[in-house]
Amino acid sequence: MYSDIVDLRSFYASVLGRLADRSIAMALSSVWANIPNERLVGLGYAVPWLERFGADAERVFAFMPATQGAVNWPPGGPSSTALVFDEELPLFDSSIDRILMVHSLEHAENPRETLMELWRVLAPGGRLVIVVPNRRGVWARFEHTPFGTGRPWSRGQLTSLLRDTNFTPGQWSEALFFPPSRRRWMLRFHRLIEQTGRRFSPIFSGVTIVEAQKRLYQGLPVAQRSSRRVFVPVLTPQGATRSMTGIDAAHARRRGIKEGQADVAQ
Repeated sequence: MYSDIVDLRSFYASVLGRLADRSIAMALSSVWANIPNERLVGLGYAVPWLERFGADAERVFAFMPATQGAVNWPPGGPSSTALVFDEELPLFDSSIDRILMVHSLEHAENPRETLMELWRVLAPGGRLVIVVPNRRGVWARFEHTPFGTGRPWSRGQLTSLLRDTNFTPGQWSEALFFPPSRRRWMLRFHRLIEQTGRRFSPIFSGVTIVEAQKRLYQGLPVAQRSSRRVFVPVLTPQGATRSMTGIDAAHARRRGIKEGQADVAQ
């Protein structure tokens, strides 16, 4: 089950979504190292955090998967949004300094191919920040939030995947310790529950956050891969096949007879 762009936008406009936004932003700030004049890409639905952490970046792009859909961002200026396939990004090699993945890896068709593509576009020493639902957390068990869709991950699974795709895991963080309840009285205590869970039960967080660095000293095997995507221009006219009429057939027979007579004369 994929998260739709309409559902994502509606969730983060709700009270529960705004609280989740703040909790993840606090956790991201603990692993977000300052990179001056960086080129930043958000893959998935990272718009709420690109506005916070991309203020000092040289350029920021919001790449949204085709299975999810896209919205225009930022609303007050030229659009920086692109609809992409996560295994074939429209970027040059080593052209990006940092990638933030939110609502992306858990929906990836092939997570290993996706991370290998991110390795390609990241600059040497580039950083990858991943936010995924925690397999042990409560949020992964309720589908009324975007974190209840897709495949949740554990720390061990993320570590194996990152090392297999030439990334070195670095700092870890957690967020969303309060339950995903829409009840007003429960949301009033979210700050207390968040602080208590962060201190005493980090393994049961709603999401796991990891920052990894691109590794260069080990080579990746290069295999030629044919694209699984077929692009057909929507507005290209599809002409009908022209069948030969009786008049056309008669002309063709006469032309063949004349050419045969000419060959005999020669």
